[in-house]
Amino acid sequence: MVAFYKKYKFLFKIPGGTSRGILHEKYSWFLFLKNNSKVGVGECSIIDGLSIDDSSKIESKLDWICSNINNSPSYLFNELIDFPALAFGLEMALKAVDSEKENVLFPSDFTNGKTSIPINGLVWMGDIDFMKSQVDLKLSEGYKCLKLKIGALDFDKEYSLLKSIRDKYSPSELEIRLDANGAYSYKESLKVLNKLSELNIHSIEQPIKPGQIKQMSKLCLSSPIPIALDEELIGINTIKNKIKLIVDIKPQYIILKPSLIGGFRSSMEWINILPKNTKYWVTSALESNIGLSAISQWVYTLNPSLPQGLGTGSLYSNNFSSPLSIKNAKLHYDKNNNWNLKI
Repeated sequence: MVAFYKKYKFLFKIPGGTSRGILHEKYSWFLFLKNNSKVGVGECSIIDGLSIDDSSKIESKLDWICSNINNSPSYLFNELIDFPALAFGLEMALKAVDSEKENVLFPSDFTNGKTSIPINGLVWMGDIDFMKSQVDLKLSEGYKCLKLKIGALDFDKEYSLLKSIRDKYSPSELEIRLDANGAYSYKESLKVLNKLSELNIHSIEQPIKPGQIKQMSKLCLSSPIPIALDEELIGINTIKNKIKLIVDIKPQYIILKPSLIGGFRSSMEWINILPKNTKYWVTSALESNIGLSAISQWVYTLNPSLPQGLGTGSLYSNNFSSPLSIKNAKLHYDKNNNWNLKI
């Protein structure tokens, strides 16, 4: 088998605002595996400031993968323990090169176009008028679950926006999820969570920065709003440490992003250790349609009941054409639409 890779820059249609800053562009590296006449591709998606993959060593590590591709998968993955995005790209490419149909890694009723996956609408952080316009657009598109980024603006203004949404739509009509990306201190988070609880919020992701285990545990115990761990999972590589984190914090939810935590295998380790009272959903980590398609196909095999965070395929002006589409707040796979992978 032969391996090579290419780098690609994606451009956001609308700048993506989070409490960590504003995103205008993002890079992915695509790993190609060629086995006789078959070619498989995997995406290594890196988010600066969030991915733990050392960006200065990405290409040297990809060179290493290409040179060692005919070693055993277990050997390769062990060497990529500190490069979860590369591990996921490799896992994706290995599965793709063995697949019968192009980019169909997990054949199912989803990839046959017979069913779909419920997803949430994503509202980026920005000024209040900008966020209101996004909310109105998502609601007009039929979303019953919205995820809003918060934590960078004046809290009173953010609260006012959220209250205006809740005043118009009851919890049975609209589920509101929040993502703070660790924007608050522990003391701030106590006040914020108590105030937001007036609005029947479904959950809030990562109200404080990761690594504050005792504080996060206290929040999960006392918060009137269920808390979801997100960035907290990044860099937790062994099953022993995964179990310890869940036992120590006891979150209500965890968010699985395969590109940030090491792929499908690592994600399944998290799922398999969860107690019954801790739920999960899966979201993309700003992958292109290549990575998003692979993640979506895998998610369908999990029989998801909650809306998933997989509606990011339209973020880029130069994404690849693919069978993925969104209709009535559900992700569909139209097998009659062809891939156009011009990388």
